Amino acid sequence: FPRDDIDLYQVRTARHNIICLQNDHKALMKQVEEALHRLHAREKEKQARDEAEALAEAMSQSQNLPQAFAKVNAVTPGSPASVSGLQVDDEIVEFGSVNVNNFQNLQNIATVVQHSEGRPLSVTVIRSGRRVHVGLTPKRWAGKGLLG
Repeated sequence: FPRDDIDLYQVRTARHNIICLQNDHKALMKQVEEALHRLHAREKEKQARDEAEALAEAMSQSQNLPQAFAKVNAVTPGSPASVSGLQVDDEIVEFGSVNVNNFQNLQNIATVVQHSEGRPLSVTVIRSGRRVHVGLTPKRWAGKGLLG
């Protein structure tokens, strides 16, 4: 059965080289796969750490927010309150000189508004978990009251 036209030694050497290259390729692909798994695992851990830090920061910010003493139920369109940027569901922390420490009833705010007609007031509110400063100028307008 041996043939004279085929060099068996050269065929066996070529097949051996091909098999070695295939084995090298498999080993290299296995290394790449393991490296990708490690890379993605590190990225997943980093993402989990970042989410935990963001949650902790959000919790600390919400704990650092001062206590509100009033909540805005309605804002009339075109009123001084609407023009200044006050929104429904804003929680009032400071209204001019009135804050949680000296607030007794809504008459305190009415007094501050009457004494500040035409002059800007600094109003601090909590909106969507953030502290927001609003410049509000009580004045006469087409609607009822000085704020609306």
